Amino acid sequence: MTDSLTRAADELTARGIGVGGPRKSFALAGRKQLMTLLHHGLNPDSKVLDIGCGSLRAGNWLVRLLDPGCYYGIEPNAEMLEAGVEVLLGPDLVAAKRPTFSNRDDFSMTHFNETFDMFVARSIWSHASKAQIEAMLDGFVETAAPNGTFLASYFPASAERPDYEGTEWFGKSHESDEGGTIAHDLAWIQKSCESRGLVAREARNPALNFGAQTWLRIRRAR
Repeated sequence: MTDSLTRAADELTARGIGVGGPRKSFALAGRKQLMTLLHHGLNPDSKVLDIGCGSLRAGNWLVRLLDPGCYYGIEPNAEMLEAGVEVLLGPDLVAAKRPTFSNRDDFSMTHFNETFDMFVARSIWSHASKAQIEAMLDGFVETAAPNGTFLASYFPASAERPDYEGTEWFGKSHESDEGGTIAHDLAWIQKSCESRGLVAREARNPALNFGAQTWLRIRRAR
């Protein structure tokens, strides 16, 4: 599959469509996300919400693994998502697997009228404001199954990467071509989770990592 995904990434790039990172790591990055979800309990019948699914770097793997009707993706950049569906999935796989997509940009999750077992937000919290992160946490509380798991990657705040206090999304989006990433303070994330009855822990596993971001695993407090 790696060769076919490399060709797909080449085609998307030639169309001017973003692939969520360096083209040469497109296949590896998607596979690593799949491995991370499997490590944290993903099953074929898990209902998965992929937040900021882009051109389906991870969604391509997840749609193929999951049972029909189990993959949901949110991506405000409609052109990026449509290109990913066309190039990576195609009409036959879409018909067989019945993925559900949304182009909303407010991080709402309730409009799917569904509960989810797993949520994944790769390279989303490295651009999102604190208010946007809180909106995602609220959505998790509202739509997570009893044993739901939220996996989000982020840059921990440091002297080199100060805690982001801005009120807007930072970096490329459906409204901006300007790049950039930001960091958040882990203590703030954990406090925001605790106020919602959630627990957030860093999930450091060298075998699953790619890039410089750190995974967080968020679940309901026991």
